[in-house]
Amino acid sequence: QQTMVLTGHDDAVTSVSFSNDGKLVATASWDHTARLWCAESGAQLRILRGHTDYVQSAVFSNTSTRLLTAAYDRTARVWDVASGDELLCLRGHTSHVKSAS
Repeated sequence: QQTMVLTGHDDAVTSVSFSNDGKLVATASWDHTARLWCAESGAQLRILRGHTDYVQSAVFSNTSTRLLTAAYDRTARVWDVASGDELLCLRGHTSHVKSAS
C-alpha cells in the first residue's frame, strides 16, 4: 500500500535509498539533482545541486552523515547530509558514472 508520494523532481527519479536509521530518504534524478527527504513526513529537506547531467545513483554512508552520488557528468560527489554542502567531487572518469555504493 502506498503511504507517501515525494514530489519535487522535474524529471525521472533513478534511485531511492533510506538512511541507515530510517529517518531520511535520498533520491537521484535526471533533473541533475539529488534530494533529501524526511521519511516520516515526506518533507523535502535539501536539494543537492552541482551535477551537470543525469544523477543516476545516491547512497548514504554507514553513519548516514554523507551521501555519495554518481552521475552522467562523469563525476561522483560526496555531500554533507546535515548541511547539503558538496564536500568532494571525484573527477577523471572517461564515461558516465552509473552507480554509487
